[in-house]
Amino acid sequence: MHAPILDLDFIDNRTPEQAAACDTKVTVDSNTGRQRKLYIESYGCQMNFSDSEIVSSILFEAGFDTTSEVTNADLVLLNTCSIREKAEQTVRHRLTQLQHLKKKKPGLVVGVLGCMAERLKKNLLEEEKMVDLVVGPDAYRDLPSLINEVDGGQKAVNVLLSREETYADINPIRLNSNGVSAFVSIMRGCDNMCSFCVVPFTRGRERSRDAHSIVREAQELVNQGYKEVTLLGQNVDSYKWASEDGLERVNFAQLLEMVALISPDLRVRFSTSHPKDITDDVLYTMKKYDNICKYIHLPAQSGNSRVLELMNRTYDRAWYMERIDAIRRILGVECGISTDMIAGFCSETEEEHQDTLSLIDYVQYDYAYMFFYSERPGTLAARKLQDDVPLETKKRRLQEIIDKQRHYSLERNKLDVGKVSKVLVENFSKRSDEMLSGRNDQNKVVIFPKMHFQKGDYVNVLITDCSVGTLFGEPVL
Repeated sequence: MHAPILDLDFIDNRTPEQAAACDTKVTVDSNTGRQRKLYIESYGCQMNFSDSEIVSSILFEAGFDTTSEVTNADLVLLNTCSIREKAEQTVRHRLTQLQHLKKKKPGLVVGVLGCMAERLKKNLLEEEKMVDLVVGPDAYRDLPSLINEVDGGQKAVNVLLSREETYADINPIRLNSNGVSAFVSIMRGCDNMCSFCVVPFTRGRERSRDAHSIVREAQELVNQGYKEVTLLGQNVDSYKWASEDGLERVNFAQLLEMVALISPDLRVRFSTSHPKDITDDVLYTMKKYDNICKYIHLPAQSGNSRVLELMNRTYDRAWYMERIDAIRRILGVECGISTDMIAGFCSETEEEHQDTLSLIDYVQYDYAYMFFYSERPGTLAARKLQDDVPLETKKRRLQEIIDKQRHYSLERNKLDVGKVSKVLVENFSKRSDEMLSGRNDQNKVVIFPKMHFQKGDYVNVLITDCSVGTLFGEPVL
């Protein structure tokens, strides 16, 4: 997701096109002669989009081509997100629409995958009877047999979580790919029990993928002409893999180096880092290799230590600031830093909200994903804490965070004016086919004239102007 500011619950400044691009992806058409057609809509995070590529690969082997038109599908799967209430509402609304399609096409199979599956399996299957199939994130290998059950007239469900499943041996089918950049999942699940988050309950315990399978997948992408990979995990810094004989051990800094060494022309990004785990070794590895992008997404969530303790983030304000200082010391002021911020968490006072604003002043983030707190059923906060900050107060605090961040996004972008950025061309600009769009090292979108350049080219661009979310420039010939 490249939009500079995402405020997805009640304050949403994006155009419909931006919202669609950021939050939902659908399958593309493949026509290899297989008998049945699969349509997947993926909601939420990059991990979900990556999972849909794994599902497409599994079902391709089971006799399914993909389609971009839901009306052409024999099987419709919604890969869901439970992070925010709005995401669940969107999926429920979509399921209602699909019920009308199902009446016109009785043989259509509708299923729910991902984070909503475990939490809402009974509601969706038995009570509301909205779907035929419910499958959790660790049960995608079981999809062909579950679909066979549905074909036989049964409802089918598998939401069991695994301590081993990483899908390391499955070569994902790239969906909605620009042919330039791709996601590579390096781990699954999460052991951090943040009190506001459902991920540990919906995606299970943390487990890391075989390091060599990750390198092989990245090498295959290079062989196919890709120029950039993003290594994905709920908390990439806690990546730890060991061979069965225990003779080989790989941490995240070492994995970063292994992927960077594949090719100097392969850009390497990663997401998401956790403040309690990001090490100086990771930062020095980033410094050592020019092709590891100098950009870190480091969610703070709050600038107040008491609130961070209630969130069970396992670090305090001082720890977070020290990690920011380390990034600036090792990687320089130029390194891009983004964050997540939650406004109005349980019992947050006005003074504590001011601590969040002052942390933004201290860090001066390049951009941020900003939300007000929305209680999610089943989380530790829902069980133990009272959601007692009035909605209007949450909205007002969120807007203050957004306003301050917009100021710093613009100021950070102004620092690039007059400098040359190395930009990887990803596509045409949304506004004109005469302009190209790509990102620089710091993950900022850069727009510049097309001239003779093509998708996948690296272009040195002199930045001449900027807005809050975008840099504009001219190629250096």
